[in-house]
Amino acid sequence: MFESFLGVNPWTALFTLLNTLTIFFVARKFLFGPVTKIIDDRQKEIDDMYADADSARSSAKAMEEEYKEKLSAAMETGDRIVKEAVARGQSREEEILRQANAEASQMLNKAAADIAMEKKKAINDAKDEISGMAIAIAEKVVGRELNAADQAQLVDNFINELGDQV
Repeated sequence: MFESFLGVNPWTALFTLLNTLTIFFVARKFLFGPVTKIIDDRQKEIDDMYADADSARSSAKAMEEEYKEKLSAAMETGDRIVKEAVARGQSREEEILRQANAEASQMLNKAAADIAMEKKKAINDAKDEISGMAIAIAEKVVGRELNAADQAQLVDNFINELGDQV
């Protein structure tokens, strides 16, 4: 009566249910497990790729920061070296100027000393020549030879009178 009412044979329904459960367990054992494992493995691989990409991004940012720090340090070092070179150049320039001024001053002092010595020499030469002429004139005027004391007195008087005129 059940069969006539629904049109389904209970043995066929039971057999169909058992076949379905058997197919389900076999599929679960041989199909769902490996497929699930493949899907999990693929998901893990994708997660690892994202982790590696994040790690690479972090590493790249760290390297960029390190590069910026090194570049900044290099720029500071370059600026410091340039400033030191400029300072050394200025101090060397000042030293050269001091040496040149000292040498020029020494040359002027030597030239002044040479001029003074030449002037003294010229005056002494002139004195010797004048005294010789004065003695010769005095001998002719006096008509006799003068002794050393008279000669010195006469030369000193002549030079003093000559010095007053110059």
